[in-house]
Amino acid sequence: MVAGLALWLAFPDHGLWWTVPIALALFAVSVLHVRARWGALLGFVFGMAFFAPVLSWSGVYVGTFPWMALAVLQSLYFAGMGALIASFQRRRLAPVLGAAAWVTQEWLRGTTPFGGFPWARLAFSQADAPWAPLVAWVSSPGLTFVLALAGGALAGLGVWAFTSWRGVSSRETTQADAGSRFSSASAVGAVAVAAVALLAGSVITPPTEGRTIDIAGIQGNVPTAGLDFNAQRRAVLDNHVRASEKLADAVAAGATPKPDIVVWPENASDIDPKRNADTRDEIAGALRRLDAPLVVGAVLSEPMPKVSNASMLYLPGKGLSDTYVKQHPVPFGEYIPYRSFFRTFSKQVDLVRADFTQGQKVGVFSVPTKSGAVKAAPIICFEVAYDDLLRKPANRGAQLFLVQTNNATFGYTAESTQQLAISRLRALEYGRSIAHVSTVGVSALITPDGVTHERTSLFTQAVLTGELPLRSQATLAQRLGRAPEIVATAACVIAFALNLRRGRKSSRAVVR
Repeated sequence: MVAGLALWLAFPDHGLWWTVPIALALFAVSVLHVRARWGALLGFVFGMAFFAPVLSWSGVYVGTFPWMALAVLQSLYFAGMGALIASFQRRRLAPVLGAAAWVTQEWLRGTTPFGGFPWARLAFSQADAPWAPLVAWVSSPGLTFVLALAGGALAGLGVWAFTSWRGVSSRETTQADAGSRFSSASAVGAVAVAAVALLAGSVITPPTEGRTIDIAGIQGNVPTAGLDFNAQRRAVLDNHVRASEKLADAVAAGATPKPDIVVWPENASDIDPKRNADTRDEIAGALRRLDAPLVVGAVLSEPMPKVSNASMLYLPGKGLSDTYVKQHPVPFGEYIPYRSFFRTFSKQVDLVRADFTQGQKVGVFSVPTKSGAVKAAPIICFEVAYDDLLRKPANRGAQLFLVQTNNATFGYTAESTQQLAISRLRALEYGRSIAHVSTVGVSALITPDGVTHERTSLFTQAVLTGELPLRSQATLAQRLGRAPEIVATAACVIAFALNLRRGRKSSRAVVR
């Protein structure tokens, strides 16, 4: 319980990033010398103590059942991880295998079921940590590995110090801990590796040079927080149009540089501009006033009977130029898998009236600017948490990420700041600037060093303007791809197989 609560404190709105190694050390000690089944139970308790508070925003308007169901599902992955770590404790490389188990757990949790839910990964708590720039070299899974290794090493040193303080002889200590994950040698080795990695991350200077563009983000606000934020859909659209007109007035008055790109957030128009003439005219009017490329988050009534969560690029004098459809709609939020089955548990599944379709195309917009074309990748809402959905556009030359999000359905909770923290880490990981624009906040412009600029408050109307550097150089994290997860998972599978083999040999020896 204490370990789970300590891990929760590392995430926004608390942001005590330094509690991660402590929390992981406490959990590592708790599974010391226990069987795998007890490790699973302790892992589940650890998970519930963490996920229940960190994901509390998921039930703010839909009730306790969906929130607890999500927390339980995520905690089951911690149970599996706990069983693995407990089974690895008698191996000399146990601190390394324990860290690999963390990476494997996050990979499985982020891909299963229904495409997974990679929220609240260890790395996503580290945007303010001095070693956060290390993520550009090792990737988010790699940073999770280093943090978990540090936690295991801290636990090992703690156990070693405690046994020394108790006055246990070196011979007795060796006999008790032979092959244990907390042997002094493995602990010291793990400490050395983790310390070198974290210190190296602390002295890395993220690159921020490159040609810049002027960018503007429109946080139009909504009439009301909650699930009915779009009950007045035209009001939401009008808010973004009016805020854009204020920006155009400021540009005309010389108070603000003319932006190269203007970004509206996800769901800025919940009325399909392809099918509704008034909506199309409103966007066209804003486009004329701005006289700059405009990226609009909109809901499209296609393909029937489904709908699409889309990002639409409009160009002055041309109109609609390109469209990106969200590739990873949120299960139970944007579509209901096995609707009839889950309706037997909760009638609230029908709050999602129409299922969102899954986009099939990687989105990279070619945006003409006064200094040349800019390749900008739209990332819609929770997609920012999925590695592949940023790596693929980066591999296709994206120089800038446009994170368009709508946080109105989560009210005044930590969901928006947790998401902003993910965007900040992504900026560091891929060495790209990010325009993180929300309907209601928190919005910010993020430079490749993970620093936020023009940060807004919740449920206010705001216009963000500033310069962002453009970069297309691939970081090592980008080049690594899924390699860290593949290696970590393979290590866990091999170690688990060896444990099974050793268990069978022990059973045969007893029989003989």
